[in-house]
Amino acid sequence: MDAALYLIPVTLGDTPVEKVLPSYNKEVILNIRHFIVEDVRSARRFLKKVECGIDIDTLTFYVLNKHTSPEALSGYLKPLIDGKSMGILSEAGCPAIADPGADVVAIAQHKGLKVVPLVGPSSLLLAIMGSGLNGQRFAFHGYLPVDSGERVKKLKLLEQQAYTEKQTQLFIETPYRNHKMVEDILQHCRPQTKLCIAANLTCEGEYLKTRTVKEWRNCVPDLSKLPCIFLLSP
Repeated sequence: MDAALYLIPVTLGDTPVEKVLPSYNKEVILNIRHFIVEDVRSARRFLKKVECGIDIDTLTFYVLNKHTSPEALSGYLKPLIDGKSMGILSEAGCPAIADPGADVVAIAQHKGLKVVPLVGPSSLLLAIMGSGLNGQRFAFHGYLPVDSGERVKKLKLLEQQAYTEKQTQLFIETPYRNHKMVEDILQHCRPQTKLCIAANLTCEGEYLKTRTVKEWRNCVPDLSKLPCIFLLSP
Protein backbone atom coordinates (compact mmCIF):
# COMPACT_ATOMS: atom_id res chain seq x y z
CA MET A 1 0.00 0.00 0.00
CA ASP A 2 1.42 3.38 -1.02
CA ALA A 3 2.14 5.91 1.70
CA ALA A 4 -0.66 8.45 1.34
CA LEU A 5 -3.31 10.47 3.11
CA TYR A 6 -6.36 8.19 2.90
CA LEU A 7 -9.80 9.79 3.18
CA ILE A 8 -11.81 7.10 4.94
CA PRO A 9 -15.63 7.31 4.83
CA VAL A 10 -17.54 6.49 8.01
CA THR A 11 -21.01 4.94 8.25
CA LEU A 12 -23.80 7.51 8.56
CA GLY A 13 -25.29 5.79 11.62
CA ASP A 14 -25.53 2.28 13.05
CA THR A 15 -25.54 0.76 9.57
CA PRO A 16 -23.39 -2.40 9.36
CA VAL A 17 -20.01 -1.62 7.81
CA GLU A 18 -20.32 -4.34 5.18
CA LYS A 19 -23.53 -2.77 3.88
CA VAL A 20 -21.97 0.53 2.79
CA LEU A 21 -18.16 0.18 2.73
CA PRO A 22 -15.98 -1.86 0.35
CA SER A 23 -13.79 -4.56 1.90
CA TYR A 24 -10.73 -2.69 0.56
CA ASN A 25 -11.38 0.09 3.08
CA LYS A 26 -10.78 -2.37 5.89
CA GLU A 27 -7.46 -3.41 4.36
CA VAL A 28 -6.38 0.23 4.24
CA ILE A 29 -7.49 0.94 7.81
CA LEU A 30 -5.55 -2.01 9.21
CA ASN A 31 -2.36 -0.69 7.61
CA ILE A 32 -2.63 2.79 9.15
CA ARG A 33 -1.37 3.80 12.59
CA HIS A 34 -1.96 7.57 12.42
CA PHE A 35 -5.46 9.01 12.14
CA ILE A 36 -6.70 12.61 11.95
CA VAL A 37 -10.19 12.65 13.47
CA GLU A 38 -12.97 14.99 14.56
CA ASP A 39 -13.55 13.11 17.80
CA VAL A 40 -11.30 10.41 19.27
CA ARG A 41 -14.06 8.45 20.99
CA SER A 42 -16.27 8.15 17.91
CA ALA A 43 -13.21 7.33 15.77
CA ARG A 44 -12.25 4.52 18.15
CA ARG A 45 -15.81 3.15 18.03
CA PHE A 46 -15.82 3.18 14.25
CA LEU A 47 -12.46 1.42 13.99
CA LYS A 48 -13.65 -1.27 16.42
CA LYS A 49 -16.76 -1.62 14.28
CA VAL A 50 -14.59 -2.22 11.21
CA GLU A 51 -12.36 -4.74 13.02
CA CYS A 52 -13.16 -5.74 16.59
CA GLY A 53 -9.65 -7.10 17.07
CA ILE A 54 -7.85 -3.89 16.15
CA ASP A 55 -5.36 -2.77 18.82
CA ILE A 56 -6.55 0.79 19.46
CA ASP A 57 -3.74 1.48 21.92
CA THR A 58 -1.14 1.21 19.15
CA LEU A 59 -2.79 4.01 17.17
CA THR A 60 -2.12 7.73 17.30
CA PHE A 61 -4.99 10.19 16.94
CA TYR A 62 -4.75 13.87 15.97
CA VAL A 63 -7.89 15.87 16.74
CA LEU A 64 -9.16 18.21 14.04
CA ASN A 65 -12.11 20.42 14.87
CA LYS A 66 -12.99 24.11 15.17
CA HIS A 67 -10.68 24.43 18.15
CA THR A 68 -7.57 23.10 16.37
CA SER A 69 -4.98 25.83 15.92
CA PRO A 70 -3.30 26.40 12.54
CA GLU A 71 0.04 25.72 14.24
CA ALA A 72 -1.09 22.28 15.44
CA LEU A 73 -2.68 21.50 12.10
CA SER A 74 0.49 22.24 10.18
CA GLY A 75 2.32 19.51 12.10
CA TYR A 76 -0.28 16.77 11.72
CA LEU A 77 1.15 15.45 8.45
CA LYS A 78 4.67 14.79 9.75
CA PRO A 79 4.17 10.97 9.81
CA LEU A 80 3.12 11.11 6.14
CA ILE A 81 6.12 13.27 5.25
CA ASP A 82 8.23 10.59 6.96
CA GLY A 83 6.71 7.92 4.72
CA LYS A 84 3.90 6.58 6.94
CA SER A 85 0.33 6.40 5.70
CA MET A 86 -2.32 8.45 7.49
CA GLY A 87 -6.10 8.38 7.52
CA ILE A 88 -8.75 11.06 7.98
CA LEU A 89 -12.03 10.13 9.67
CA SER A 90 -15.08 12.38 9.74
CA GLU A 91 -17.83 11.99 12.35
CA ALA A 92 -20.02 10.49 9.64
CA GLY A 93 -19.92 10.16 5.88
CA CYS A 94 -17.05 11.27 3.67
CA PRO A 95 -14.13 13.31 5.03
CA ALA A 96 -13.55 16.81 3.63
CA ILE A 97 -17.17 17.13 2.43
CA ALA A 98 -18.73 19.79 4.69
CA ASP A 99 -16.01 18.73 7.09
CA PRO A 100 -12.81 20.27 8.57
CA GLY A 101 -10.75 17.47 7.01
CA ALA A 102 -10.59 19.61 3.89
CA ASP A 103 -8.03 21.82 5.62
CA VAL A 104 -5.61 18.92 6.02
CA VAL A 105 -6.16 17.77 2.45
CA ALA A 106 -5.33 21.29 1.25
CA ILE A 107 -2.02 21.16 3.13
CA ALA A 108 -1.23 17.72 1.70
CA GLN A 109 -1.94 18.94 -1.82
CA HIS A 110 0.21 22.02 -1.28
CA LYS A 111 3.10 19.87 -0.11
CA GLY A 112 2.74 17.47 -3.05
CA LEU A 113 1.76 14.52 -0.84
CA LYS A 114 -0.36 11.70 -2.22
CA VAL A 115 -4.08 11.90 -1.37
CA VAL A 116 -6.40 8.90 -1.84
CA PRO A 117 -10.19 9.27 -1.37
CA LEU A 118 -11.90 5.95 -0.60
CA VAL A 119 -15.40 4.91 -1.64
CA GLY A 120 -18.18 5.29 0.93
CA PRO A 121 -21.50 6.93 1.78
CA SER A 122 -22.00 10.65 1.28
CA SER A 123 -25.39 11.83 2.50
CA LEU A 124 -25.28 14.78 0.09
CA LEU A 125 -24.76 12.65 -3.01
CA LEU A 126 -27.23 9.99 -1.85
CA ALA A 127 -29.86 12.68 -1.34
CA ILE A 128 -29.33 14.10 -4.83
CA MET A 129 -29.38 10.62 -6.36
CA GLY A 130 -32.68 9.74 -4.73
CA SER A 131 -34.43 13.08 -5.03
CA GLY A 132 -35.22 13.11 -8.74
CA LEU A 133 -34.02 16.73 -8.81
CA ASN A 134 -31.31 18.26 -11.01
CA GLY A 135 -28.10 16.29 -10.48
CA GLN A 136 -26.24 18.18 -13.21
CA ARG A 137 -26.28 21.53 -11.42
CA PHE A 138 -26.43 21.73 -7.64
CA ALA A 139 -24.92 23.68 -4.74
CA PHE A 140 -24.49 22.85 -1.06
CA HIS A 141 -24.84 25.68 1.47
CA GLY A 142 -24.30 23.96 4.82
CA TYR A 143 -26.31 25.42 7.69
CA LEU A 144 -28.61 28.37 7.10
CA PRO A 145 -28.76 31.28 9.58
CA VAL A 146 -30.18 30.54 13.04
CA ASP A 147 -31.98 33.88 13.26
CA SER A 148 -35.52 33.43 11.90
CA GLY A 149 -35.54 36.58 9.77
CA GLU A 150 -32.12 35.89 8.28
CA ARG A 151 -33.04 32.27 7.61
CA VAL A 152 -36.18 33.24 5.71
CA LYS A 153 -34.20 35.80 3.71
CA LYS A 154 -31.63 33.11 2.82
CA LEU A 155 -34.34 30.61 1.86
CA LYS A 156 -35.90 33.10 -0.54
CA LEU A 157 -32.49 33.81 -2.05
CA LEU A 158 -31.75 30.11 -2.55
CA GLU A 159 -35.16 29.54 -4.09
CA GLN A 160 -34.59 32.41 -6.51
CA GLN A 161 -31.17 30.99 -7.42
CA ALA A 162 -32.79 27.61 -8.03
CA TYR A 163 -35.10 29.14 -10.61
CA THR A 164 -32.63 31.59 -12.15
CA GLU A 165 -29.77 29.11 -12.48
CA LYS A 166 -31.87 25.94 -12.78
CA GLN A 167 -29.85 24.57 -9.90
CA THR A 168 -30.75 22.27 -7.00
CA GLN A 169 -30.01 23.94 -3.65
CA LEU A 170 -28.96 21.73 -0.71
CA PHE A 171 -28.70 22.67 2.95
CA ILE A 172 -28.85 21.08 6.39
CA GLU A 173 -30.12 21.93 9.84
CA THR A 174 -29.48 20.92 13.44
CA PRO A 175 -31.96 18.05 14.09
CA TYR A 176 -33.92 19.85 16.83
CA ARG A 177 -34.62 22.73 14.42
CA ASN A 178 -35.76 20.55 11.49
CA HIS A 179 -39.44 21.31 11.97
CA LYS A 180 -38.87 25.05 12.17
CA MET A 181 -36.93 24.83 8.91
CA VAL A 182 -39.79 22.97 7.22
CA GLU A 183 -42.31 25.49 8.57
CA ASP A 184 -40.30 28.36 7.08
CA ILE A 185 -40.00 26.60 3.71
CA LEU A 186 -43.72 25.83 3.53
CA GLN A 187 -44.68 29.34 4.58
CA HIS A 188 -42.28 31.37 2.45
CA CYS A 189 -41.44 29.34 -0.69
CA ARG A 190 -43.53 29.11 -3.83
CA PRO A 191 -46.25 26.41 -3.88
CA GLN A 192 -44.80 24.84 -7.04
CA THR A 193 -41.20 24.70 -5.76
CA LYS A 194 -40.01 21.14 -5.24
CA LEU A 195 -38.72 20.18 -1.79
CA CYS A 196 -36.92 16.92 -1.06
CA ILE A 197 -36.46 15.83 2.55
CA ALA A 198 -33.80 13.17 3.04
CA ALA A 199 -33.31 11.76 6.55
CA ASN A 200 -31.37 8.87 8.12
CA LEU A 201 -29.95 7.80 4.78
CA THR A 202 -28.58 4.21 4.72
CA CYS A 203 -29.91 3.73 8.28
CA GLU A 204 -32.99 2.12 9.77
CA GLY A 205 -35.99 4.36 9.22
CA GLU A 206 -34.49 5.97 6.11
CA TYR A 207 -36.78 8.66 4.66
CA LEU A 208 -36.48 10.19 1.20
CA LYS A 209 -39.40 12.02 -0.42
CA THR A 210 -39.77 14.78 -3.02
CA ARG A 211 -42.98 16.80 -3.32
CA THR A 212 -43.98 20.35 -4.14
CA VAL A 213 -44.22 22.82 -1.29
CA LYS A 214 -48.00 22.78 -1.70
CA GLU A 215 -48.11 18.98 -1.49
CA TRP A 216 -45.95 18.94 1.67
CA ARG A 217 -48.31 21.19 3.62
CA ASN A 218 -50.55 18.35 4.81
CA CYS A 219 -48.03 15.53 5.18
CA VAL A 220 -44.90 16.68 7.02
CA PRO A 221 -43.20 13.67 8.70
CA ASP A 222 -41.82 13.61 12.23
CA LEU A 223 -38.22 14.76 11.78
CA SER A 224 -37.35 15.10 15.46
CA LYS A 225 -33.72 14.23 16.22
CA LEU A 226 -33.07 13.01 12.66
CA PRO A 227 -30.11 14.16 10.55
CA CYS A 228 -31.78 15.73 7.50
CA ILE A 229 -30.81 17.22 4.19
CA PHE A 230 -33.18 19.62 2.45
CA LEU A 231 -33.18 20.16 -1.32
CA LEU A 232 -35.01 22.91 -3.23
CA SER A 233 -35.50 22.90 -6.98
CA PRO A 234 -37.79 24.46 -9.60
